[in-house]
Parts: sequence; C-alpha cells; structure tokens
Amino acid sequence: MKKVLVIGSGGREHALAWKLIQSPQVEQVYVAPGNAGTQLEANVDNIDIASDDLQALLEFAQQYAIDLTLVGPEAPLVAGIVDAFKQADMLIFGPQQYNAQLEGSKAFAKHFMQSFKIPTAEFREFTEPQAALTYLRSRSLPIVIKADGLAAGKGVVIAHSADEAERAVLTMLSGDAHGDAGKKIVIEEFIQGQEVSFICVVDHNTVIPLASSQDHKARDDADKGPNTGGMGAYSPSPLVDQAMHEKIMTQVILPTVQGFIVSGHPYQGFLYAGIMITPEGVPKVLEFNCRLGDPETQPIMLRLQSDLAELCWDVARNQLTSRHLRWSEQSALGVVLASGGYPYNYGKGDTINGLDQACPAHAKVFHAGTVQAGEEVKTSGGRVLCVTALGDDVKQAQQRAYQEVRKISWNKMFYRNDIGYRAISD
Repeated sequence: MKKVLVIGSGGREHALAWKLIQSPQVEQVYVAPGNAGTQLEANVDNIDIASDDLQALLEFAQQYAIDLTLVGPEAPLVAGIVDAFKQADMLIFGPQQYNAQLEGSKAFAKHFMQSFKIPTAEFREFTEPQAALTYLRSRSLPIVIKADGLAAGKGVVIAHSADEAERAVLTMLSGDAHGDAGKKIVIEEFIQGQEVSFICVVDHNTVIPLASSQDHKARDDADKGPNTGGMGAYSPSPLVDQAMHEKIMTQVILPTVQGFIVSGHPYQGFLYAGIMITPEGVPKVLEFNCRLGDPETQPIMLRLQSDLAELCWDVARNQLTSRHLRWSEQSALGVVLASGGYPYNYGKGDTINGLDQACPAHAKVFHAGTVQAGEEVKTSGGRVLCVTALGDDVKQAQQRAYQEVRKISWNKMFYRNDIGYRAISD
C-alpha cells in the first residue's frame, strides 16, 4: 500500500491525510478536492475533483493505481461510491449504499433501531404538514424536528416553543429549509442528558472502538444558539467510563452490527453513534453517522498512536482482526474557528493571518474551509479551521488550544470560548 486517496475537503479529511502519511506503508496521499491545509502537508497533494463526482473519482483511482481510498464525508457514501469502487475491484474503506441509509435517512435509522431494539427516542415520521402539526400539538415541549435526508449537520431543530416547532415543520416540508432532504421529517421526543460520540471501526462482525469524544453542536457559548456541524470537540469523554463503554457496546453498537448481518448487508467502515446519556445513565441513540465525525476526528487523530492506514487497509480487504489500538494517555481538544454568520450567511475570501506562526509539538491547526491564493490562505467556508492541542487533561488541552487560537485572525472570525467546559466543570 503506497498510494492512498482521501475523498473530501474538510477538517476531518485534513486530519485523516495528516495521520495516513505518518504510516511507513504510505508514500503519497491524494485528497479530492482537499483544502489549503492538505496541500501544505508533505507528500500530500490535492486533486481537483469534487467529492460527489463518483465517476471522476473512480477513474482517477484507476488511472493512478491508488491502493486504498478513504471516504470522508457522508454524501458520496449515500450516493453509493463504495459500491461503484467495489464493482471495479478497487479497494475502498467505507460502508456500502444500503448501510449508509443509516445516516442518509433519519426514518430508515429510526425503523432500524426499532427493529433491533436499540434504545432511542420515541418518534413519528411525516410528509404532510397538517398531520405533522396535529401530532405536534399532542406532544410536550421541547421537541425535536429532523429533516429525513442529509443536511450537512444543520437539519435538526430543538424547538422550545409551539411557534418554533410549527415553523420548523413547515419550512422543512415545503423544501425551503433543506430542499429535498426535508420533504420527509421525523419528529421525536427530546431526551435530557449529555451527548457523547462513540465511533468504531467495523468489518462485518469485528468491531474496534475508537477513543470516546464529545463535540459541541450549538454555535454559542454555554451550548446556546443554533445547531451547527460542530464548534469544537475533545477526547476522551469523562462520561464514558468502562461501565458506560460496555453498556454502549452491548446495547447499541453490537446490535447495530448484528442487525446489518441479519439484513444481509454486513457493515464495513466507520460507525458513529451520537448517544445521549440520560441522567439515569441510559445511553439512547440520537443519530448514526456512517463516517467519522467532524470535529471529533481532529482530537481523536491527535491521540491515535496506531497506524491508521494499516487499520483501514485490513478492513477494506475483509481481514480485520481484533486488536487494541494505542492511544496517547493525554487528552486532546479542538476549537473550530468559523466565519461570522455561520451557520447561516457568511462571507468568503478573507485573508487568514497568523498561520505562519510555528505551532508547538503538542498542537496542530487543521484546515476545513480554506483555499490557497498565491502566498495567502483565504476563507472559503463556514467552518474554517480547527485548532487542536494535547494536554495532560482536558483543562490543559483547552488552555493550549486557545493559546494557539489567539495567534490567528481574519475579518469577522468567530469561535466559542468554552469548548470542553462540561468536562472541566464535572
């Protein structure tokens, strides 16, 4: 395995490329389309192919004799890129299209969990506004409204008033909020508790958990404001002790993996369960993702000491055996720097200052929405950078990450000031 292709352009893909090139088995990593950060890594090259252009990606992999392809974002997985590569006998890491419905359709995921007795919130699905509104009025607040399809992490509204709930239902079902992704919605009960991210590597019935993590989806400090794709994350999560780890494995992960085997579609790739741990200590699934989380990937990759390329290579060849991954004993924390206005309207094309200041060995700046313009790096997205650092505990990792954050600036740069606060206050 000498050449690896990573599909995607975000912070997750930068972290994957950065980790993969550390493997002695990997000589070259290509990222399609990548960002300014991936282009700046040694032995990593960007390829100007969109992550949803499945045919062009396959042709590139064939032409350049790529040994292994990793899929970062969800859209190509839901579109069936793994199926296309496998049909062409090209090694690829990720779940097939049937399995990717677990993320691609909230309704599919809820019915799957119901079928295999995986703990989750009560729910109903709707395509007609009047039926949805009638149901809403029979439920207590707060309540959760989700677009059925992919909405880039922004298709969830936690409504605290009847007006907010009705507005969410109507804008989603009309297509105004998320286009076709919202033409079907899921309304579910609101679960109290703290959310953790539990990510595993799966090859049929072999499951290897990654380090636990927690992210902050709300835009503003103290977990206020609108939902985003994630404003920061840390690993490990203090909520996932050994007892909770076992509970999540036996009640959530293993039944999911077994459910796909029973369905005749064994799962391969990353499996991400977003889990709410209730005050009573019950893990309930909020959502499944069929790939690594972003920004959880950044602190997780900073802590991973095992060879990521070797791990993914074994899965792609159906040869994963149980093993213990090696992790840094330190904690890691990442702070997302976003463009002002995110997740709504935000500007692009602002010059980023401070990236040329040397990062200490315990820190790393991962790029997401960035482009190289001559000698300058400019913003090109809502979430622009994830500044990540290691520390002896979450508090030290937080202090170190924010030290690096303060070196960086651009017009209307925005970030939360309290990433990791729950782990520090507990």
